[in-house]
Formats: sequence, structure tokens, C-alpha cells
Amino acid sequence: MKHGRDLLALLAILTAALLSTTMAVQAADVDQGKKLYGQFCASCHGQSGKGDGPAAAALNPKPRDHTDKEYMSKLSDEDMFKVIKNGGASVGKSPLMPPWGASLKDDQIKDVVAYIRTLCCE
Repeated sequence: MKHGRDLLALLAILTAALLSTTMAVQAADVDQGKKLYGQFCASCHGQSGKGDGPAAAALNPKPRDHTDKEYMSKLSDEDMFKVIKNGGASVGKSPLMPPWGASLKDDQIKDVVAYIRTLCCE
């Protein structure tokens, strides 16, 4: 019985350590995602994500409003990842959304997705 309690205590400590590490990484990812968003996305989607960047006026259809909670909450992180990596046309969306997979690594795309979630869904 004592062995079982020791094992549970060890498991609890390891779980707490893992969770605290994961939370720290997530915060760093969002910060990096914000920088990348400003560099790669804001010209169309705007700094605040409303789809009102300087290039948006010339685009039809207009860029997605990333602050639209109703629409954005329906998208999975995987959906957003695919659009960013492969472009809008690859998933039946606007062909004006370029593929960023040649410019951004997968981890960087995940950072951008994490940042977009802060615009719409938190």
C-alpha cells in the first residue's frame, strides 16, 4: 500500500512539473506568434486581426476577421494550420491567402495559430 502512495506522489510531482513547463512554452509561443503575425499577416488582416490591414482595401474577398469569435471558434487549430501553411485555395478558401509553408517552419505556424486564438477566443 505504501508503495502505491509513493508512486502516486511521484506521478503528481511529475504532472505538476510538466504542466508548468507546458504553460511557460505556450506563453512564449504566443509572443513569437504575435511577432510573426505582425510580419506575415498584418498587411492583410491588420495589426488587431480585424481584416483591415493596408492591403485589405484592394482584396476581394476581404481578409478574414480573426476577432470574429463566432466564426473562428468553429475552426480547429489544424484547420488554421493548413490554411497558413498551404494557402487558402488548398482548403477551398480564398486563393488570395498565400501559402506561408515555404517561409515559416511548422512550429512558427503553430505559434501564429496560438496568437490568433488570443484575438478571437479568449
